[in-house]
Amino acid sequence: MPETEPTVVILTALPSEYDAVRAHIPDAEERVHDEGTYVEWGRLPDTPWHVAVAELGPGALNAAVLTERIVNWLRPDVLLFVGVAGSLKKKDIRIGDVVVGTKVYGIHGGKQTPDGFQVRPEAWHSSHRLEQAARFALRGQVHFKPIAVGDIVLADAKSEIAEHLRKHYNDAVAIEMEGSGVVHAAQLSGQLDALVIRGISDYADAGKSRADASGSQPKAADAAAAAAVAILRKHRPTRAARGGTPAPAASDDSQEGPLRPSTYGGDHLDFRGSTFSGPFTAKSVDGRRDDDR
Repeated sequence: MPETEPTVVILTALPSEYDAVRAHIPDAEERVHDEGTYVEWGRLPDTPWHVAVAELGPGALNAAVLTERIVNWLRPDVLLFVGVAGSLKKKDIRIGDVVVGTKVYGIHGGKQTPDGFQVRPEAWHSSHRLEQAARFALRGQVHFKPIAVGDIVLADAKSEIAEHLRKHYNDAVAIEMEGSGVVHAAQLSGQLDALVIRGISDYADAGKSRADASGSQPKAADAAAAAAVAILRKHRPTRAARGGTPAPAASDDSQEGPLRPSTYGGDHLDFRGSTFSGPFTAKSVDGRRDDDR
């Protein structure tokens, strides 16, 4: 790939998440790493960005390894992790909402002692540049809150791990399985702007299976993908190539384009703070789900 092309890597874990992002990139072409990792690569219309989309599969360890591989291969300016999560705050964070992670917690660190489990949390903060672009592009339409990450599928709000989250990670509003691996790999790579964007597909409780069966996962993935596109339309490349001179700012005209907000359960996500408007057309809302997420 020519190094003069401002590049975004958008990582996903599940097929529905991948499909939601891929729907925004027409005419993408396959590219494959020497070790067999695939991406689809194409231009995001009406922006200076070229976007590579990858599906990593579930789990933080897998995400960390493949993120490092893809970052070293493509040398992106921006890294986004886009997909679905479960809400930990049922009253405030509803199915169909989008959460932009201000920080990401790894929830399993700690020490077991005779006095009980002593938490040793890890946390990674989001990129200031990307968070600012998100706040201005999506003002009033999404939640800017911490996200918890663990190698678990939480489907019981009364479980021991749920109580662990309430006690030790009380500001986290959503839980998923891969974000800590992605942001940790991004941090180790050096000066790489990274952000986690999650659509809420369930309440991380006993009703998770019913929510999944209703088609909530692809709808939540569509909402997260739409938010990611809005952020990229606001965010300017900081250089023409890694280590090169700053890229010219996009004109106001380049910010125009149809964001397709998500509608779920009567809640309308319209991103009025961005320059987009228009109906959201879900690309993969067919009632199917990605099992065990």
